[in-house]
Amino acid sequence: MEIRLKTPGRLLNPAGGFLADYTHTLNPYAGCAFGCSYCYVRRMPVGMFRSEPWGEWVDVKRIDREEFLREWRRIRKRGRVTVFMGSATDPYQPAEARYRATRVILETMAELPPDFLLLQTRSPLVLRDEDLLRRLGSRVRVSMTIETDLESVRRRFTPKAPPLAARWRAIRELLGAGIGVQIAVSPLLPHSDSFAVDLARAAPRIVVDDFFHGDGAGGKRTEALGIRRLYEQAGEGDQYRPETARKFYDLLRRHAEKCGSIALWSREGFLP
Repeated sequence: MEIRLKTPGRLLNPAGGFLADYTHTLNPYAGCAFGCSYCYVRRMPVGMFRSEPWGEWVDVKRIDREEFLREWRRIRKRGRVTVFMGSATDPYQPAEARYRATRVILETMAELPPDFLLLQTRSPLVLRDEDLLRRLGSRVRVSMTIETDLESVRRRFTPKAPPLAARWRAIRELLGAGIGVQIAVSPLLPHSDSFAVDLARAAPRIVVDDFFHGDGAGGKRTEALGIRRLYEQAGEGDQYRPETARKFYDLLRRHAEKCGSIALWSREGFLP
């Protein structure tokens, strides 16, 4: 893993496109050690114009607490602030355990809370910051990615990502601590027949997305990554189509109604 320390000019960037309902995005790192095979960031400039393969490098943004506090105060004075963290990296990837960039950002935000913060991750390391998440209260939601309930599928598509059991456990612990949580089935991967009902029972809020809505290019970025081939090699080529996630979402919504949870589709589920 190639790790470099960088000093960012700013941390908060205006949001747009899929995340246009947010005022800002925030990425404590550039690059991501999880290196998920389907990650749309692979086809963005940050992923394409590096000599190292995606998943084998991380730029750690040096967070000057006082400098970020000044930036944060300027933004907060302008009005409503809603933040999506992170739109192009996982804020709780392995480097966070050592460099604590996300922790410093949350400590600063807790002093002057945003109107809303969504923390998008697939890592149980988020549990480390339970104290700060409790301080942020209803202003924060942890969105935990669980794209499948089959470890064999997880290893095929995201071999460096945390095991599924650890993510399910993190969800239970966050909910037990009174922290807002949703499960992001994003993107939906091959799964067992019980996945939908297990999701409906596990969290009060679930969002479903797929390769064709969630990669920001109508599925073209994912197609260029060769994900269709991973499906075909496993004899699952018939599942690589938009109808698969839509049917799953309809099934999940029926189970959610019975369990008292909410199922949302694609962009709607990530709104502040």
